[in-house]
Amino acid sequence: MSNPKLKDELNDHLCESVLSLKSIEECYQFFEDICTVSEIKAMAQRLEVASMLRQGYIYEEIVERTGASTATISRVKRCLNYGADGYNIVLDRLGVKHNTALRNGEKK
Repeated sequence: MSNPKLKDELNDHLCESVLSLKSIEECYQFFEDICTVSEIKAMAQRLEVASMLRQGYIYEEIVERTGASTATISRVKRCLNYGADGYNIVLDRLGVKHNTALRNGEKK
């Protein structure tokens, strides 16, 4: 469930805009216009952190691979576990496995 504080006409329009994009190139064009390079890189980094957490990587490995701070990793982990499920929806659709690798003794 999304945060009711976020729900308004402007944010609905933003979400509809993202949903209207039809290719990766269109996404690049839109995000380049609407965000700074740093904002885009931060969002991409958070998504990679979420993916790595779900695959069972530990904080040190995530820091080394992504450059994310431990505070960012903690925040993403909190969102994965207690958030609105946005990360999980996207990662499920992209086929990123849940945090089962370590429990099953598999290599990452």
